[in-house]
Amino acid sequence: MKNTSLQLEKVNPTDTILKAAVNRFSEYGYNKPTMIEIAKDAGMSAANIYRYYKNKEEIAAACAKGCFCERLDILKSVIRGANLSAAEKLEKYVLTTLQRSQDMFIENRKIDELVMEITKNRSDLVHDKINNENALLAEIIAYGNQIGEFDVDDVIESAATINSMLILFDVPIFMPLFTKEEFEKKAHAVIKLLVTGLTKKD
Repeated sequence: MKNTSLQLEKVNPTDTILKAAVNRFSEYGYNKPTMIEIAKDAGMSAANIYRYYKNKEEIAAACAKGCFCERLDILKSVIRGANLSAAEKLEKYVLTTLQRSQDMFIENRKIDELVMEITKNRSDLVHDKINNENALLAEIIAYGNQIGEFDVDDVIESAATINSMLILFDVPIFMPLFTKEEFEKKAHAVIKLLVTGLTKKD
């Protein structure tokens, strides 16, 4: 008779640390939590956490990078759906960007401190995020050109310009400025303007 045993899935310590850090940052902001508190929440000693991250800044950067990657994967998924026109892809991109920012603000009311930390001290991560978004928008525009829906000469520059226009919907700390309904109205107005400008004229 064979012996059977349950194979417990190994938990990656860095994942545990980042989950604990996100919870701390969400509740208390970036400035207040300490490495000791994060280590305790992660179920490890203060000394052990330094085996994985040398300081809180490194943890914050890893949290931000994970968030950016997750968001990018979601955007890729929604714009690469089957049977979508270029205008529909662009609409989904804008509305998903807004929805993600609104969700992020609701779930992480203290997100502004972390945003400021990353913007100030890890601008490389922010530039990577922007470049990845530009590439997705360029993909949408190029597709529109390919199927004869759009008529855009400089796809790369147009994508970067559109991304700059969407900053109001992209940054969670802007979410208190308007109600959800007001944001959605603004988003649809921007989408209409963009599609009108990109659409091939007969």
